[in-house]
Amino acid sequence: MSERRRASAHVFVEDLDAPILESDDAHHLARVLRLRDGERVSASDGRGRWRICTYSSVGLVVDGDVEAEPGRDLAVLFALSKGDKPESAVQKLTELGVSRIVPFVADRSVVKWDQTKSQRNIERLRKVAREAAMQSRQVWLPVVDDVQPSLAAAIASVGDVVVAEPGGATLDASVSAIAVGPEGGFTPAELEGRRTVSLPGGVLRAETAAVVAGALLVDRHS
Repeated sequence: MSERRRASAHVFVEDLDAPILESDDAHHLARVLRLRDGERVSASDGRGRWRICTYSSVGLVVDGDVEAEPGRDLAVLFALSKGDKPESAVQKLTELGVSRIVPFVADRSVVKWDQTKSQRNIERLRKVAREAAMQSRQVWLPVVDDVQPSLAAAIASVGDVVVAEPGGATLDASVSAIAVGPEGGFTPAELEGRRTVSLPGGVLRAETAAVVAGALLVDRHS
């Protein structure tokens, strides 16, 4: 990680043996970061493998050996909320190192995207996740799932999931996936039969709760 921190930038490429920058990334390095030939850039395939490269105006030249880091199977499921709150949640969860992010429509969700809007917004969330992973020097790109139509469907897509709810048990290392509800909370029907855990603090905003859940998961599995 120290080498990635010292690098001038971090990017994702398809092939670490022949790293080719995507056009947006090439523009970002040259025009936004204004890198100069010879500066060091870390490149990752988004699947745990990475290496140090040397930047030039015509592309990346491989330098260091390929290294690999194990992944963590940690998931946060969150109910859709208004405005850019989903983007903020995805950004912070990615920076923390959560490996899977599952948005869903809860019974009390105010926001409900139609099919066209859902596809457009999910594409945006995946772009946000990629940018956040580059900024935070992650070598695993998180999976951002399509929007699930209910809490039950979201849980079924992941498997063993606990639900964040006041009065629940203390979160420990046995938990690898947490579902966080909307501002109005989960309904009794949604909670029936579910294992619950409590989050620290007072009454949290939905996007804050998602980030807190992610931080606790990463901490328990570090």
